[in-house]
Amino acid sequence: MLIAQVSDLHVCAPGRRLDGRVDTHGMAQAFVQALLKRRPLPQALVLSGDLVDAGRPEEYRHLLDALAPLALPLYPVAGNHDERQALRAAFGERFGPHQHAMDSHLQYAVDLGELRLLVLDTVVPGAPHGELCAARLAWLADRLGEDPRPSAIVMHHPPFATGIGHMDAMGLLAGAVELEALVRRHPQVQGIWCGHLHRTIVTGFGGAPAATSPSCAHQIALTLQGHGADGYTMEPPGFMLHTWHGGRLVSHVVPIGDFGGTHPF
Repeated sequence: MLIAQVSDLHVCAPGRRLDGRVDTHGMAQAFVQALLKRRPLPQALVLSGDLVDAGRPEEYRHLLDALAPLALPLYPVAGNHDERQALRAAFGERFGPHQHAMDSHLQYAVDLGELRLLVLDTVVPGAPHGELCAARLAWLADRLGEDPRPSAIVMHHPPFATGIGHMDAMGLLAGAVELEALVRRHPQVQGIWCGHLHRTIVTGFGGAPAATSPSCAHQIALTLQGHGADGYTMEPPGFMLHTWHGGRLVSHVVPIGDFGGTHPF
């Protein structure tokens, strides 16, 4: 089982660049081409939030134009730049097979054979930070309680502080303590996959490994002074590949770009 994760694409409306500089649609296309070169091809693609920049229907159409060459099942996650109803409507038939979808939030379960994905919706409409309310946490508790198979939780806002102060201020501001207790009670959780931070950050959470994915576009500047000014850099973009291998979940970070190919030792 091989699953690709891409995050924080921030695709804008046709003809527009993010901040007037970043060609997010072109960079999404570059990600698609990089993914298509992988052997073996992944069996599914998780998009871990901030798929577009302003949550508008035309942006989602532009995103799906970039993703069109991929024949994989797509599993979108709502981020703070997304509008969940517009996202749900736009994906339509491109949405991969899923179960137990909530009407009020974009939460659902994905059966991938030996591995299960449990997608959480951390969005607070109109706000940059995230929350998990009692209803969303109860949904997760029900899913973990009904099936002991190895599972990965996918969410946009990471449930842990990172040391990047301005991003922590818009992190998961409610529900993290309850989520960690829930994960600790369910050792089948093999990983927690997040976005939002636009760079790779790894820690432990409730006894499970947790990580944020790099963006396939711009990266958040690594400022660890606690309250450094916000900003982004054009460090190499990337995505993640998660494989269920040898009875455990193994994750790889894949940079996007032309690095001269593979040279034999």
